[in-house]
Amino acid sequence: MIGLLGGTFDPVHYGHLRPAHEVLRRLELAELRLVPAAQPPHRRPPLASPEQRLRMVELAVPEFPGLTADDREVRRGGVSYTVPTLESLRAELGPRTPLCFVLGADAFAGLPSWYRWETLFELAHLVVMERPGAPLVREALPAWAVSRLSASPDALARRPAGSIALLPVTPYDISATRLREIIARGGTPSFDEIPRAVWEYIQRHNLYRSTAA
Repeated sequence: MIGLLGGTFDPVHYGHLRPAHEVLRRLELAELRLVPAAQPPHRRPPLASPEQRLRMVELAVPEFPGLTADDREVRRGGVSYTVPTLESLRAELGPRTPLCFVLGADAFAGLPSWYRWETLFELAHLVVMERPGAPLVREALPAWAVSRLSASPDALARRPAGSIALLPVTPYDISATRLREIIARGGTPSFDEIPRAVWEYIQRHNLYRSTAA
């Protein structure tokens, strides 16, 4: 089973990496690919370039065996819609490999506003990361979600796509916005929040310093 986690990663930090690695271990994924968006469709453009954000992910993932960087959205350019990304990966994996698209509960709540969102279920399972103590209420989910709920995350391996799994993960109070603000003020982020290799890259390229976060 292969996993995919998209994001701006501006910059990538342990609030992305540790939950991603937890998902990888809990679902026993062969790998979980972190895919930096070239141009996110639902938010303002990132401050670092697509190539810089990809490089930061590449520097961060070796600390977490099984996490890898995927450059397909950066290579494709333009607005980074999820369906073309999954179509590209599905073409590589073939029709039978179970594929899991990992996203947060907030993103999941806005799913019907996504480009060709219903096609997602033809291409992958959806794994929704829940915060412990604030789980999604099953009874409040829309009918299209309830009908696709998986009995257990383990069941995802039995088919290539089409299910939704709700997976509690450990929350980390780390914000890319706050990290950018610290850097813009001339401060140094904590290495409990950001990998040292990522911070060294930010320093070498003077990222986030000259622009107000």
